[in-house]
Amino acid sequence: MNIWAFTGGGSLFLPKDDPGVVNSVQDYDPIDLYLWDQLQFFVRNNNGPPFRPDAHMTDYLSDAAVDVIEANRNRPFFLYLAYNAPHTPLQALKADYDALSDIDDHTLRVYGAMMRQLDRGIGRVLDALKAQGLEENTIVVFTSDNGGADYIGLPDINKPYRGWKSTFFEGGIHAPYLIKWPSVIPPGTEYHRPVVHFDLFTTLAVAAGAEVPNDRQIDGVDLLPFALGKKGDARPHDVLFWGAGGYQVVRDRDWKLQVEDIQPKTWLFNLAEDPSEQKNLADVESERVARMKDLIATHRAKLPPPLWPSLVSRTMLIDAPLTRPQGPGDEYVYTFN
Repeated sequence: MNIWAFTGGGSLFLPKDDPGVVNSVQDYDPIDLYLWDQLQFFVRNNNGPPFRPDAHMTDYLSDAAVDVIEANRNRPFFLYLAYNAPHTPLQALKADYDALSDIDDHTLRVYGAMMRQLDRGIGRVLDALKAQGLEENTIVVFTSDNGGADYIGLPDINKPYRGWKSTFFEGGIHAPYLIKWPSVIPPGTEYHRPVVHFDLFTTLAVAAGAEVPNDRQIDGVDLLPFALGKKGDARPHDVLFWGAGGYQVVRDRDWKLQVEDIQPKTWLFNLAEDPSEQKNLADVESERVARMKDLIATHRAKLPPPLWPSLVSRTMLIDAPLTRPQGPGDEYVYTFN
């Protein structure tokens, strides 16, 4: 088993002076500047020392994934391919950047070029499965850990949703969630109820024929019966929770309550009618707010203390990226890390 691990969330994809790369430095963000100068190559192979890949990191990871598929074509395998694109620092191959000449904004063009390269890499992985005759009975999941970040400086990347990575507005938590299994899931299948990442554990365990442990609470559910229409109108989850520090959120079916206790501020949205969270109903639905706050309190009372408490908080504008200063009337939330 080979393991490639990033010991830093943002690692350079190529040396910043490489002639084949186009950079977009977010010089208004001190963290981004730190990445370029101090966190250049923090990748380890099988717990070895940090090393510098011999290709753009996205291509390097794609190559490694194809090698794993070819080496394990005659036995069951699990491949977790965690691309770091399009995380900062933003670095695109010049060929991909040049192919997007219709985009005027430099940062957006670099970001789009990184996505173009990522898309090509995923295509290579799928092609490798097909070439080895594994396509029909291999489960492929494509997802992301969060929505786009405010520090990239692109105001529209999460539209039509509000919010960013580190917020619990839909722009921060609404991510791609694609599952491909041609022998089981018909092409074009769509499912529109809320699902979460921890459902993947149970879904994949059941699909692989493993027995899901019953000696502990497993939060995730098997999604396939829901996606294939075997559960009628039932939902995988009626109630879902998010939280970090003093910022707590509950979704109860189609109602979503966000409570942030530093300002303090409360938002209540009916996502069935207002999926982009434009109309705050907290003032006119006080009884519902009280009931949903009780759900949060009951849930939190069951949780053990966090192993790693939040170390820092900052204000984050909900409707504008980090490039714009906060102004009168701007809505914001305190996020915790």
